[in-house]
Amino acid sequence: MNTPVSTRLRARYFAQTALMGLLGLALTACVSTKQPGEPSQAEQAALATGVERYQARTDEPFPVAAVDTKKIGDKYLKQIVDYKTDYPAGTIVVDPASRFLYLVKDGGKAVRYGVGVGKAGFEFSGTAHVGFKRQWPRWTPTPDMLARDPRRYGKWADGMEGGDKNPLGARAMYLMKDGKDTLYRIHGTNEPWTVGTAASSGCIRMLNQDVIDLYNQVSPGAQVVVLGADGSI
Repeated sequence: MNTPVSTRLRARYFAQTALMGLLGLALTACVSTKQPGEPSQAEQAALATGVERYQARTDEPFPVAAVDTKKIGDKYLKQIVDYKTDYPAGTIVVDPASRFLYLVKDGGKAVRYGVGVGKAGFEFSGTAHVGFKRQWPRWTPTPDMLARDPRRYGKWADGMEGGDKNPLGARAMYLMKDGKDTLYRIHGTNEPWTVGTAASSGCIRMLNQDVIDLYNQVSPGAQVVVLGADGSI
């Protein structure tokens, strides 16, 4: 029995439509699915949690190496914690004795980072503010460091340019009080294994991935509270 022409045309139309749909799916699979506004590597790193955020980064002027988090310990990795305080959101609270730095958030929460604390980290306590901050900062050893170990630090007496070999790491925040430099720094480090320890020199050192994260969240003028050895100001 012959099939009516209209029926054959209708069947051919549906077959062609199905074929075009399959071709569309195939082409979609071959192109990038990245949508406009997708987070950059820096934004993805800031949003990541756990060990994922400590992978190497390639979006910086100098290499930021991956961190072997097993050598650091989970408690010194970035995490959101309960933190009851009267300080307003945006305040940085440094607890050198516990090797933690807190960035106060709303709702009784804080971002907690692990830190390494050098001798200078115990020599200042009280309140100050972020006077200025630098990306890949220049470093100059202090007079005490030069006197203590001239062979090690003497060649850098005039300063070392920023870079992945610089002991201040990827970022630094400089604390001021009453219009004067406290000589207290919150900075990165090229020795990540020292986070969580009483490092031999420096002030408050953070993992480079963490100090970049903190740097992006605070502005000059932000209040900084440095606790004493007994947890008081």
